[in-house]
Amino acid sequence: MENNKCTVLVVEDTHDIATQLCDFLEGKAFIVDYAETGGQAIQLAAQNRYDVIILDLMLPDIDGTQVCKHIKQTSDTAIPILMLTARDSIEHKVQGFGVGADDYLTKPFVLEEVYLRCVALTKRHRLHKSKVIELGDLKINVSTKEVERQNRAITLSTKDFQILSLLAEAYPSAVSKRELVEKVWGSDAPETDAVRSHMYTLRNAIDKPFATSMIKTVHGIGFRLVV
Repeated sequence: MENNKCTVLVVEDTHDIATQLCDFLEGKAFIVDYAETGGQAIQLAAQNRYDVIILDLMLPDIDGTQVCKHIKQTSDTAIPILMLTARDSIEHKVQGFGVGADDYLTKPFVLEEVYLRCVALTKRHRLHKSKVIELGDLKINVSTKEVERQNRAITLSTKDFQILSLLAEAYPSAVSKRELVEKVWGSDAPETDAVRSHMYTLRNAIDKPFATSMIKTVHGIGFRLVV
């Protein structure tokens, strides 16, 4: 990715944090816009095209979750949103993901991590915009929900497709088991080890019929795709 073509909107009402974020990202050759309120963020998101939005959850006028929900519902480009918050509970994260947040970072954070997450979200977004994700001999059509490997059609359940799509969008990074649960099941998190069960059926469909495996377990972290 060419960083000088990456545009980001920083939405943060704490001046010191906003200044640090903007200065750091501009130093990485990002083009940065800034909004202090939710209302300003909604207006800027409607007027401009951003590769990613960094959105504080606690804003003076509109709650960050409502800003996220509005932008996701009205944008025609599915802008990735990275939420920043002092809240670290699973309930708040589920709430954020439930309204469309793509990633979550708890304060205090390291500026370099914000940058790396922005880069990852932008890469995923550009893959996703094409509507077809191709990784090696694996092809995923996110619009029609069709999957092929080596030109052979593969039938997946809805949740298996969601899990595979998350792994593909995160490539080459790993996706944690916790993130899979939050994004696939949301507030209806299963009581049993459903992720393990779905990974088993997914591997049977994606890996078992072929000479090489694409789904790898990353010990202590989660799962990722390899090409």
